[in-house]
Order: sequence, then structure tokens, then C-alpha cells
Amino acid sequence: MPGIWETQMNFSLRSRSLFKTIAVVLALALPTALAISSADARVGGGSSSGSRGSRTYSAPPSTSTAPGSASQFNRTYTQPGAGMNSAAPARGGLFGRAGGFMGGLAAGFLGAGLLGMLFGGGLFGGLGGLSSILGLIIQIVLVVFVVRLAMSWWQRRHSPQAAYANADAGAGPGPQANQRSALGGGLGGGLGGFGFGANANNAPLEIKPDDYEAFERLLGDIQAAWSNEDVAKLHTLATPEMVSYFEQDLGQNRARNVVNKVTNVKLLQGDLAEAWREGETEYATVALRFALTDKTLDRNSGTVVAGSEQPGEVTEVWTFARRPGSGWELSAIQQTN
Repeated sequence: MPGIWETQMNFSLRSRSLFKTIAVVLALALPTALAISSADARVGGGSSSGSRGSRTYSAPPSTSTAPGSASQFNRTYTQPGAGMNSAAPARGGLFGRAGGFMGGLAAGFLGAGLLGMLFGGGLFGGLGGLSSILGLIIQIVLVVFVVRLAMSWWQRRHSPQAAYANADAGAGPGPQANQRSALGGGLGGGLGGFGFGANANNAPLEIKPDDYEAFERLLGDIQAAWSNEDVAKLHTLATPEMVSYFEQDLGQNRARNVVNKVTNVKLLQGDLAEAWREGETEYATVALRFALTDKTLDRNSGTVVAGSEQPGEVTEVWTFARRPGSGWELSAIQQTN
């Protein structure tokens, strides 16, 4: 009999020990779960949403503000392969691959020479008939170049917000950089259709102090519009894609009868990850570390159901986009790993 009592006592002790362990784990996990729920309540839902143009599926470079990697997008309109950068892009320039102007011209010369050899005129016998065609092509190239250069100069002269794209990624601002940009734009744009010049897509872009001020202002304005559930205001601050995600998240809050309030937003640290131009659209990806008070309230009673009055810190990677004649707007939010 003592053996049976000892067995039952040992089982009882083990059970109590197991229950204590489970209680400790739950006690530690519950605040973490609440913290995660609170963090996910802010604008963007704590997920990665939006688009970064052709770089949507390319991770932005790490920075001192966000030394880790940015998470991939959970929600995006951009499909893989649609306008994405290829791993080995075709080489531009005068003798670019895949049939640039000089490549086609050289092929014409070679064909003419081979025909001359076949019909007894020698290797260069077939080139005489091409002289008039060659002269016409040269005239067309010169006319297109002059017209495009004039149009580029006219647009820069009358543009209220000039974009200064450097020819080199590390080139700084200044008259030399601006002159190089103007020359590159006129030459590359005028002769791009004939295989001359480098690809204008993904050209580096200079971000100025006014741009950084705009990014900081958007950080606060978007959080305020989100807290007020002002969709009309959000349309003036973010792309239609981002506003559609905001509307989805706000609809989920209304279905749960709660409202998320983000206040006391203050930028603590921020730096540029990358900036580039795609066609007429300019992009800037910025790492932001900011303080905020994030709390979710019951719509009827106003009691706090998630978050707290205590301020916290968040580090995210935001991408802004700008088109001609308009200001910067939020294009994507990515969480950091």
C-alpha cells in the first residue's frame, strides 16, 4: 500500500509542477500576445503592403536605422515579373546587345559585303549602293537628336520642380552634376530609340532636405488621418493602392466595433535606403524609427481594449512616390526583420 500512495503522491506533485509551468508560460506569453496585437493595430496593420515599382520584389538596402532586412510584401498589386529588373540586363550604349543602331548598321554592312563577294564585286563592292541610305539615316538621327534635346531643355526651363538625377550613384549636387544630368537626358532620350545611351529606367535620384521634410510630415499626417478614419485625406497622402489597404483595415476595425488611435508621433531617426526614377515616376525608400502612442478603443465605451497610453517605438521602411506636377505620397510600408 505505501507504494501506491507514493505513486499517487508523486503523480500529484508532477501534475502540480506541470500546471505551474503552464501557468508561468501563459503569464509570459499573454503580455507578448497583447503587445503584438497592439503593434498590429497601427496604420498598415503591422504588415508589409504596397509597391516599389520594378523593385517591389527586391529587398531595399539596409541602413543604420534599419540594419536588418525588410520583410517581403504581404499585400501588393504588382505581379512578379511585371516590370521587374532582370538579373543580367541588356547592355546599353553604342554597341548594345539585341540589335542597337550600330549593331544593325554593322549587320547591314556585313550583308552588303557578302553579297558583293557572291556576285564578284569584292567584299566592299556592295557598299556603294548603300551610301545614299546611310546618309538619310544619319540625317534622321541628327534631326531626332536636336528635337529631343530642345524639348528636354524646354521642359527643364518651365518645370516648377526639377528632378536632379546624377549620372553616378555617388555623385553629389552641383553645377557639374546638373550639367551632366541635362546632357545625359538629352542624349539618352534623343537617341534611345536607336540604341544609343544607357537605359533611363532606375536612374539614381538625388533627395534634398525639402524631400526629407516632406517624408517626416507625411509620417505624421498619415497617422493622424488613419486615427480619424479620414479616407478622403488619406487619398491625398498615399497611392490608391495603399488607400485600398487602409480601407480594408478600417473596415475590419468597424466590424469589431473598435477604433485605433495613433498619437504623439515623433520621428527619432531616419535615413535613405535608395532613390531612383522609373519613367516619369520618382521613388524614395526611407528607413524610419519613430515614437508613437498606439491604442485601440471600444467605439461605444471608449475603453482601451489593446495597446496603452505608454509610448512605444517602431522601425519601418516606407517608400514614397512622386509624379510630375504632384508631391510625394506613400507607396509602400515594409516591416523590418
